[in-house]
Amino acid sequence: QVQLVETGGGLVQAGGSLRLSCAASGHTLRGASMGWFRQAPGKEREFVAAINWSGGSTYLAGSAKGRFTVSRDTAKNTVYLQMNSLKPEDTAVYYCAVDFGSWSSAGRVEEYEYWGQGTQVTVSS
Repeated sequence: QVQLVETGGGLVQAGGSLRLSCAASGHTLRGASMGWFRQAPGKEREFVAAINWSGGSTYLAGSAKGRFTVSRDTAKNTVYLQMNSLKPEDTAVYYCAVDFGSWSSAGRVEEYEYWGQGTQVTVSS
């Protein structure tokens, strides 16, 4: 079992920044990719960003490119999502997740085995 705890959400004005953290515990994460997803009210959960085990490869959704950065500290079992130039449409609950499968499927919700409880991000206009 893997436990994931997200922190860093909150209320921010449009154009502002937030840094989300996701701390993992339990089963070793060696070889696992970690992803960030979000879900707005009435919408399906959508992919935001992912990073592979070594941190050498990242993958960002089109909506995140140029504004968000994903990184990880394997020694701390923690992954980060730096979000800049936030927009009201970024408002959602943000979740981190762990995928022990192939990196090639890192953007697919169904590939992730473990999920955190989520942290709310609200961007005001």
